[in-house]
Amino acid sequence: MNIPALIAAIVLPPLGAFLIRGMGRDFFIAIGLTMLFFLPGMLFSLFIVCGGSTDRPAAAIARRWRAIRPVRA
Repeated sequence: MNIPALIAAIVLPPLGAFLIRGMGRDFFIAIGLTMLFFLPGMLFSLFIVCGGSTDRPAAAIARRWRAIRPVRA
């Protein structure tokens, strides 16, 4: 587990999301949740830091399928 990201997720939730996922969708969701109330942003960032996935299931399945499908030459 990434201890600096875990501490950042507790103190400044968007920073914790940024350290794990970069400046993408999860970072902006963490900013929005933190601006509404601090606790939802912190819980969302902790979910990301602890290994939670916010990918849609269909996208994750498609990505795995492309990885195992044989490549034709």
